[in-house]
Amino acid sequence: MLSLSRQQRSVLLGSFLGWSLDGYDLVLMLLVIPLISKLFFPTSNLTLSLLATFAAYVVTLVMRPVGGAIFGNFGDKIGRKKTMMITIIGFSAATFSTGLLPTWDMVGVLAPVLLVALRFTQGFFAGGEWGSGAVITMETAPKSSRGLLSGILQSGYNFGFMMASIVYFFVYAALPESQFIDIGWRIMFFTGIIPGLIALFVRYRMEESEAWLEKFRQKKIERAPLRKIFSDKENRRRFFLALVITTGLMYAYYTTMGFYPTFLQNYVNVAKSEVPTLMIVATITSFFGQIFAGYLSQIIGRKKTLMVFAISAIIIAIPALYGLYHAASFYSRSLYTVILIFAATSGFGPIPAFLSERFSTEVRNSASGFVYNGGLLIGSWAPLIAVTILPHGENLVPVLLGINVIIGSAILLIGAKINPETKDAEIK
Repeated sequence: MLSLSRQQRSVLLGSFLGWSLDGYDLVLMLLVIPLISKLFFPTSNLTLSLLATFAAYVVTLVMRPVGGAIFGNFGDKIGRKKTMMITIIGFSAATFSTGLLPTWDMVGVLAPVLLVALRFTQGFFAGGEWGSGAVITMETAPKSSRGLLSGILQSGYNFGFMMASIVYFFVYAALPESQFIDIGWRIMFFTGIIPGLIALFVRYRMEESEAWLEKFRQKKIERAPLRKIFSDKENRRRFFLALVITTGLMYAYYTTMGFYPTFLQNYVNVAKSEVPTLMIVATITSFFGQIFAGYLSQIIGRKKTLMVFAISAIIIAIPALYGLYHAASFYSRSLYTVILIFAATSGFGPIPAFLSERFSTEVRNSASGFVYNGGLLIGSWAPLIAVTILPHGENLVPVLLGINVIIGSAILLIGAKINPETKDAEIK
């Protein structure tokens, strides 16, 4: 089933590595938020400090739809490969530069200004990363393997998540907390340049999508793909229907994986040294869960797969979080983590295939990138909402967070029901 040509393997690897860097950067920020929040937003109120730092994090996510739209536009006009070269360079430079940022004690109010500006830039380039990589991979993939390759590509984000958790584990274990706050978190961001350089090399050697080249040779390249998406009734309808799915997925994901390090460190009675280990458990679960969901979607369809995971998350969210909140051992916390993360995040697996199958080649990059990142306009606020509503030390914590997961999963379920099946669609 995975008998791929050299070109197909090259495209998959180049896209996978870029998406891995995205996950790597974002989880580094999530992992260090509880420790460095006071470095950039000093206040005696922990909740306010966390809120301010999460706001800087959310800026990255909110900028993604803009990047997705602009770079998607480039991808449809000048090609997927050229656009991917630009995004990976900008993305890698922004990740590396985060480690160079001065803190509040060094430059005062300029520190949070620079942090927000850099996260702003990061989100812009990151927004263009997913669309071009997903589209060129699906346009190159054999139809019979599209679902599985979709899951493998999407799992790249969790691979980056996993690598960041491992780096955090070793850096945090090697340095006292005082040194980690001084230099450890900087080292973590510096290491982000490595997967970026590897991805750049792979992308330089890979070839452009044949589907796009065929349109280019026929002189059928759309010069204003964004305008065509919103001016054409059918494209506009497909865009907004698909946006419901990505909104639900993003909200559930950032309520669970996106908020998980902070939930463990600030709301659950867990030693800080255990947090990176549990994060590795969570990311491995999501990694294999998304591959499985992609494979499953090739058998039962994208629509049914999304519905299965949405219903599962609705049913188990509160029990799993309640069990995690009250668990007395690492093994029981790991078990509840696996159950929760598998149900709440695996649904992303079929999304690269689903979005690529919903739109034509002329607007596919713009539409897919904008729809995927557009889900963050609401979904990215989940961690901020969680910090705001969760009381400290109360039994309502798992219930309130579980309701947040249910909201995202319910939106996903509605989105899956109102969208058509695309498994047998031709990508042309």
